[in-house]
Amino acid sequence: MTKRWKQRPPGSTWGEFGEDDELGRINLMTREKVLQGVREVEHGIAFSLSLPLDYPGGTALNQRRYPPILRPTEDLQHQQDVFYNIKASEHFSPDLIDVWSDDVVTLWLQYSTQWDALAHQGAEFDADGDGIAEPVYYNGFRADTDIVGPREDAKGDGSGSIGFARHLGLEHMAQHGVQGRGVLIDLAHHLGTGHQPVNLAKLREIMAADDVVVEAGDILLLHTGFATQLLAWEKNPDPVAIHQTAAYLDADDPALLDWIAESQIAGLVADNYAVEGVGVTQAQGPHTLLPIHHLCLFKLGVPLGELWYLHDLAAWLREHGRSRFLLTAPPLNLPGTQGSPLTPVATV
Repeated sequence: MTKRWKQRPPGSTWGEFGEDDELGRINLMTREKVLQGVREVEHGIAFSLSLPLDYPGGTALNQRRYPPILRPTEDLQHQQDVFYNIKASEHFSPDLIDVWSDDVVTLWLQYSTQWDALAHQGAEFDADGDGIAEPVYYNGFRADTDIVGPREDAKGDGSGSIGFARHLGLEHMAQHGVQGRGVLIDLAHHLGTGHQPVNLAKLREIMAADDVVVEAGDILLLHTGFATQLLAWEKNPDPVAIHQTAAYLDADDPALLDWIAESQIAGLVADNYAVEGVGVTQAQGPHTLLPIHHLCLFKLGVPLGELWYLHDLAAWLREHGRSRFLLTAPPLNLPGTQGSPLTPVATV
């Protein structure tokens, strides 16, 4: 029993890593898991697992997420005296020959290759045990108190809105480092890139065929081929095909949900849009739109990685009969973020 909740969702890990825990199963990425990942390095080859952050292009994938806007901080015209106000300073020589550039970006943090924070999705749940459901997040953190926004900014002039995670933000993962052993399942090799759900039976069949073993504290990566197709569209994706490409986990398979929970994976990653299918659940009555998000982010404390680029890594692993590697994948250390771009690196 903790200060924030009197009862926890069935099957959740709330409180198991401490009443104030904000890392969830990233806690399972221990020193030993780092050493296990390091022992997978034999060739010294590193693979970047990030798409260019201006992909997929446009807003066909999500109407609320836009491409980054990159621009210079000022019109410097490559003049070093403007950049540093050198003429007004005694600390710089007037004979400097440098020219300068500086820039700024407006970045939608979940537009491209990303981590979903535990603050990204909560649920209405009776954590107080009083018969009334309230909006809460992993480990009982509260909406509007611990995860804030959007609301008008403090100036009150309508110029913008604020919203941030006082708790469960991705800075905790960033400070942890998120380094350990990654394990890849190559769905695309076995299934192609047709739009189809993958239940536990199919997943186990593919794992057995490729001799893939997943253990506690591993980060599991699923190669579906979706990100490869995004690159082929060259930032002009087909607005229909983008929602009908590649395999996804079947969130309506109870056995698959049980396996995710029992596997004790530290993170779940795919090269597709949401790991699971969006808006395809057949659940009736009160239910979540995204059952795997609900299970991982809300109940288990397992962060989700989306839109990672896995094509080159998957090809190399298959050629060498391997599925494991050292994975280094911290998000941006930007406090209060509910999602974050990153450049994950797999080393083999």
